[in-house]
Amino acid sequence: MYNNVKPIVLDVTKFEPSKETIRSPFTIEDVNATERARQEAANEVEAQYVLKPEIGQNRVDLIRSIYDSAIELQDELMELNIQSQVENTEEELDVKSPTLKEKVDWLKEKLTENVIVDLSNSTLETLVNSNKLDLTIAKDAAVTAVNNVMSKEILNSEVESARDRVEEELRFVSIPENLKIATIELARYAITQNYFYDPEKTEEMRQQAEENVDPVYILQGQIIVEEGQLVNQKIWEQLELIGLVNTDFPYMPFIGLIIFVSALIGVIYSYFNENRRNETTHKELIIFSVILVTSIVIMKGISSIPIKQYDISFVFPAALCAMLMKILLNDRLGIIGTIVLATSAAVIFNGQSSGSFHLTIAIYIIFSGLAGIAFLSNQNQRSKIFQAGLFVSAINILVIIAMLFIPNTKFSVSQYLIYGSMGIFSGISSAVLTIGFLPFFEAGFGILSTMKLIELSNPNHPLLKKILTEAPGTYHHSVMVANLADSACEAIGANGLLARVACYYHDIGKTRRPNFFIENQMNAGNPHDHLPPETSRDIIIAHAKDGAEILKKHHMPKEIIDVAMQHHGTSLLKYFYHKAKESGKEVREEDFRYPGPKPQTKETAIISIADSVEAAVRSMKNPDKEKIETLVKNIIKDKLKDDQFSESNLTLKELKIIEQTLCETLHGIFHNRIEYPKIKEKGENNARN
Repeated sequence: MYNNVKPIVLDVTKFEPSKETIRSPFTIEDVNATERARQEAANEVEAQYVLKPEIGQNRVDLIRSIYDSAIELQDELMELNIQSQVENTEEELDVKSPTLKEKVDWLKEKLTENVIVDLSNSTLETLVNSNKLDLTIAKDAAVTAVNNVMSKEILNSEVESARDRVEEELRFVSIPENLKIATIELARYAITQNYFYDPEKTEEMRQQAEENVDPVYILQGQIIVEEGQLVNQKIWEQLELIGLVNTDFPYMPFIGLIIFVSALIGVIYSYFNENRRNETTHKELIIFSVILVTSIVIMKGISSIPIKQYDISFVFPAALCAMLMKILLNDRLGIIGTIVLATSAAVIFNGQSSGSFHLTIAIYIIFSGLAGIAFLSNQNQRSKIFQAGLFVSAINILVIIAMLFIPNTKFSVSQYLIYGSMGIFSGISSAVLTIGFLPFFEAGFGILSTMKLIELSNPNHPLLKKILTEAPGTYHHSVMVANLADSACEAIGANGLLARVACYYHDIGKTRRPNFFIENQMNAGNPHDHLPPETSRDIIIAHAKDGAEILKKHHMPKEIIDVAMQHHGTSLLKYFYHKAKESGKEVREEDFRYPGPKPQTKETAIISIADSVEAAVRSMKNPDKEKIETLVKNIIKDKLKDDQFSESNLTLKELKIIEQTLCETLHGIFHNRIEYPKIKEKGENNARN
């Protein structure tokens, strides 16, 4: 992808006329111009100040407290005077009244140290010598004046003018002149600064002003310098910003591309690492990689076609990757592959757009790929692939029309028809290439395709003939289990054909000792009646391993071998286990369990259920609807409690659907027969008549 992101370097010299008109290939922010504009906006913001009303209230309370202290002193002096008069009358003594200095000292005791220091002695003397009524009038006037002045904003430089205003308000108060002078001094003392510089708010306003400045962009297609125009410092900075005059190795696009590709690989790795199971995961990773790389190679080839009149990227078979991955792997990998391919296309096809990424083609590939996956979700036939291609073509046309209409692009009818034809070609070519590639992937990676499964289901297959001739009861049992498993798999969207074919071979291990399995005994004696339970256990358990060995010997697909090995999981041979316990021996439950592993796929788990259900129903006498439903429900419940489904990804909802499907299928097989009345012979009827 590097040549798709490598910037073009132009032959331009600083402070010389440009040899050509240069336009910006993409939209980018002019960081220097934006920073200058923001700085200018911040400088225009004035310093912010904040009014602190609590300061004004505190100064009003201070003035009120000073007057209240003076009034309180007057009350104390009056009470002291009355008490002195009473005492003088009784004892006829001459008691002196407190001196002015003593009164002032008493008042100072009621005030704080800083107030005493700031007020003159004459003001304090006036307060202690004034009567209570005048003090009350002076207090009200001073409080009102101070409150009026302090309620307004006062800077440090405006304190003196504010004191003059409060003095003007008190100049015409009707109180004695000496008290008026003291009141004015107190009011001027109370006035102080209440409007302060707020650095945080100032900085906040400046930041807000900077944020309100829109970034300055060099727009895509904008002329940076015209032919013959002098390349000045500003133009040179813009050219450097875009990277059109950088003579050094363009390492930034290279690093960005490395990060971009690493992220895509990281997504793929994280999925496969999180979902790793066995060697199957490695095969899936290889298939995924081959499909993805093949699609990218096709994409790269199309991007190299030198056509400028039209966006040739729309002819790319966008659904090829998704459809192949859906058929060969699964839906989830198909979606992941589609997303990875779409992001890659945004870079590879960027020559068809004026930016670094062609986002339109990315959206186009995502819609096209998801359409292919959605159409094939419940389709297993190869013939449906071409129908999927037609469906993808229709979706492609809709997406192309939307992508052309949204930017209000003005095209002629012929241009719209050409782009629509590209969408049709993309969808059909996706289907054709999918059909063409499938046999190579199936043969090269040993994938169990539909055609292979149909071939294995042929009754003339040597192994099926072996089962039919050597263990006919097992063959019939396998066919019945196949019918049950197929219907259950189809009900939950699993691979019913795989389940059916696997059922045909799942008990092939019984052909080594057919007479030890009840379906093959044909009213003959049961040899297990004469064997210890441990020997019987070994014979029964061995059929799973024997079957896997036979299938491996005949080079059967791994999926079929896995079913033969896993269809009993680690379940318990209850009959022989209890038989061993009844003999009085000390036995362990683990010794009478199949070695496993547990079913690893939904299909194997369903076969496990169908196998148990068919054997149980076959052994029932007069099975009816209620008995069958109870039996199926109990078998599923027992396997669920025995933790046999923990590795198969089956959900409880799917188990419920499986239960209902099995019951419906069994009802069709074991439906009640109509009992016809016996026909009496003609002679007997005539005699009775």
